[in-house]
Amino acid sequence: MDNERAEKIIQSDVFVNVNYHGIPVYIQEVNHDKAKVFPLDALHHEQEVDLAGLYESGPIILEVD
Repeated sequence: MDNERAEKIIQSDVFVNVNYHGIPVYIQEVNHDKAKVFPLDALHHEQEVDLAGLYESGPIILEVD
């Protein structure tokens, strides 16, 4: 993933599925070629990772009744 796309995901009102080597993550911050992320199943486990390891798998669509 490139820096510009990661920044857009952070600023988006829509939750975008992002994975780091197959693990779903939340991007908290981007700094050049690195990102601070949290695995969605362990939000207390902050990691700094290479942007190259992040990939987008689409938005989550929530239906409202």
